[in-house]
Amino acid sequence: MNETRDWRQQLTQRHAHLQSIAAQLKQELFGIDDIIDRVIESVRAWYVLPELVSRPVIVCLWGLTGTGKTQLVRRLTQLLGFYDRFVEVQMDGFSNGAGSRGPQSLSGMLATSGICEGEPGVLALDEFQRYRTLDLQRNDVKVERYQDVWALLSDGRLPPALSLLSSIETSLAESAYDAERAGTPEPQLRFRLGAWEAQELRRLLKLDLPLTEVMAWTPEHIQQRLRDFRDSGEQRWETDYSRLLIFVCGNLDEAYLDLATSVDDCDSDADTFHALTRKLSIIDIKKALNSRFKPEQVARLGNEHVIYPSLSRMAYEQLIEQHCQRYAQDAQSRCGLHFEIDASLRQQIYANAVFPAQGTRPLFSSLHAILGSALARAALWALERGAAPADSVGLTADGRQVVAHWRGQSHAIAAPFEITQLRQRNNADFRALLAVHEAGHGLVHALLFGRAPREIKIHVASFEGGYNSYSGRKVWSRRNMLDDLCTSLAGRAAEHLVFGEDLASSGAESDLRKATESATRMLRHLGFGDRVARVDVVQDTEVNLCTDVEPSNAAVEALLQAQHARALDLLAQHRDSLLGLVDELTAHGEVKPVRFAEVTGLTLDTPQDALDPYAQQLARFRAQPSLRQRA
Repeated sequence: MNETRDWRQQLTQRHAHLQSIAAQLKQELFGIDDIIDRVIESVRAWYVLPELVSRPVIVCLWGLTGTGKTQLVRRLTQLLGFYDRFVEVQMDGFSNGAGSRGPQSLSGMLATSGICEGEPGVLALDEFQRYRTLDLQRNDVKVERYQDVWALLSDGRLPPALSLLSSIETSLAESAYDAERAGTPEPQLRFRLGAWEAQELRRLLKLDLPLTEVMAWTPEHIQQRLRDFRDSGEQRWETDYSRLLIFVCGNLDEAYLDLATSVDDCDSDADTFHALTRKLSIIDIKKALNSRFKPEQVARLGNEHVIYPSLSRMAYEQLIEQHCQRYAQDAQSRCGLHFEIDASLRQQIYANAVFPAQGTRPLFSSLHAILGSALARAALWALERGAAPADSVGLTADGRQVVAHWRGQSHAIAAPFEITQLRQRNNADFRALLAVHEAGHGLVHALLFGRAPREIKIHVASFEGGYNSYSGRKVWSRRNMLDDLCTSLAGRAAEHLVFGEDLASSGAESDLRKATESATRMLRHLGFGDRVARVDVVQDTEVNLCTDVEPSNAAVEALLQAQHARALDLLAQHRDSLLGLVDELTAHGEVKPVRFAEVTGLTLDTPQDALDPYAQQLARFRAQPSLRQRA
């Protein structure tokens, strides 16, 4: 009875401890509350009822760089009280290493850690995407390190190092042979175990002896130990790590639709980016894994895949607020002045430090560059003018510099607001050109697809231009693709409409390339033209495709001309809406979805997943009489 009560009390305490850990993590890590809850549930059984664990518990964390995957694992391990039984491995499988055994194998790293065989511990396999076993053509990649990872992920039992035993026995035999050849009446074996060999032998023989004692064994003693272990009948050669909690962490660029490779995304809206990445599912992750690993290896990773979205704007703002307070407090503790950081400075930090696809690392770097220097210089300036401890110094920003304020005096401080400066479009002609071009794209997209673009911007730092961002589609019908072609050509059409053909700019080059590629794919690959057969250029004579691509060139050009004329007609019909968007872009540099409807006067939908009404069409077809009924 007492045992039952004690067990129930322990169970309750561990549940409560996990809940307190979740609350602590949410205070320290912003924007990933859902992730924290999911991870806590994934480890609950392992932590609360470890007696039930018979194979490793594997939790996979996937996300863009800088979203806090490794930080979460480390902090969780600390709060669980397992930091002394924690091993973190950078999964670089391409460097020269020690193969499946050796100091740099997983078995070797576990053997030298605080994790005891058969006992719970935490293992983090970080940057797992680097440990690919297939190349882009699905050929095997030669992997030199951590070859024992798949056995560990399978059931947590590592096979014995038979090659080590064979090497020891071979060395013993060679030593005995050399002694006999020397003519010694009683051959003395000269073989001695090295530190690594002694450690592995101690592990394989399940011995709890000091390493120095094993290293001092004589060859005869080594041979006797091996014979005794073999003859004991105990099948315990394997090393048991079946009670590990294993975190597999990595970035899968394939799953993030090329978003993870962007390094110039400072102009992307964090919330828009966040919404896109939240749509990823376990199927997207498994597809990405399948491009890097063999199917049986993907299976060993299990189904507990936790997907990190990119951070939202609110999460970034919370981080900025927290670090501004910390910087101000640290500065006050050193010089005695009280610093008040204005919202205008926090806004400039966000504008110049947040790259949504790159996570928090650029933010922390910019925070130090902006605040560290500004606080130091503001403190020096105020103290030189007689500021006393506890005096308040304010810091504001105007997009070009930080300004310190003390007792009615001001002091400008140079600041690295380079991104803000790059976004400035001071030339009226250039602003007009960009506004007309991007307004054309956005308006035609809204007219044809019934919803506003996610973003329209002309104040960008990434390149000399602007952009539209649209919602994706699960399926593209022929009508959708024609509408998309029309949207792609609408920027050029808007320039023709407003400025005339002679003043149309070269800014439509990328649009024309995209439209040509789409039109060609429609006619040659998707059967959306006069021909159904797939047409392509091939080098392998065994490929069964039509190769006469020349006749489709005229059809591609005709299709593009028709959609360009269509875009012109739509823009001419909605001239006032076009000019409204142009004015909004000229004044503010961007148009968000809510404002888009107000400016254009259009009634627009915001469907979650854009699809044509296939169910409705099926019901309509079902209601029609069949050919037999008509007869």
